[in-house]
Amino acid sequence: MNPILLAVIVVTVIGLIGAVILVAASIFMYVPVDERVEKITAVLAGANCGACGCAGCADYAKSIVEEGNAVNKCTPGGAACAAKVAEIMGVEAGSSTPMKAVVTCSGTCEKTSKKYEFEGIQSCQAVKGLYGGDGMCKFGCLGYGDCTRACAFDAIHIVDGIAKVDRAKCVGCGACAAVCPNTVISIIPEHKRKPVVLCLNKDKGADTRKACTAGCIGCMKCAKKCPKEAITVENNLAKIDQEKCVGCQLCVKECPVGIIHVPADE
Repeated sequence: MNPILLAVIVVTVIGLIGAVILVAASIFMYVPVDERVEKITAVLAGANCGACGCAGCADYAKSIVEEGNAVNKCTPGGAACAAKVAEIMGVEAGSSTPMKAVVTCSGTCEKTSKKYEFEGIQSCQAVKGLYGGDGMCKFGCLGYGDCTRACAFDAIHIVDGIAKVDRAKCVGCGACAAVCPNTVISIIPEHKRKPVVLCLNKDKGADTRKACTAGCIGCMKCAKKCPKEAITVENNLAKIDQEKCVGCQLCVKECPVGIIHVPADE
């Protein structure tokens, strides 16, 4: 027999055997999938951000159907997404609190400076590994844009040396906060009129001023002025309890270095 013809026959037979095995495997190893998983996956935001606590949108959809996970955990999708998922599952959506990212650093280029020139990989993680960063303030935003690259919604950019959030685009997924090596990005409830302290420096006041003119000096003026005792000063840094805060903004006016702001006003 012609060797070429023989080779063709052998390959064909092997192919047919393989096809039979695959068909048999698909029949005997078939795992039924609830159609609701696919429907829920389709209505989720598709960001695969992990804000829901799952590996991705498909994993979250599966956990809703198979494990009874809450239907309102898709932060990027918000209330509208929760309502659609609830409709598919035939349950109540429940309340969904809008979340936004806030950069708790005010150290722009004119308010702080660099302690050395970094010429390595343009990454916050990379510069953080070299003497804790190149900024005079070791607590501040490093400004190399790891957060901007992590954001799937183009909602955060480096402006004047630090990260700045576009609140209109931000969905509060938390991807930016997860990659920030100095943890200067927080995901907080969208309180329209409640202030936050945009600084994380825990050094003593004099040392803070040397590193950044926009750093909290722990003077306690804000805490003394607050009528609801919503502000405490620990480790030379003011902190606002959002649950106690009523949004009177007396602390904003009292802060001598101007680092207490209402994010919605920015």
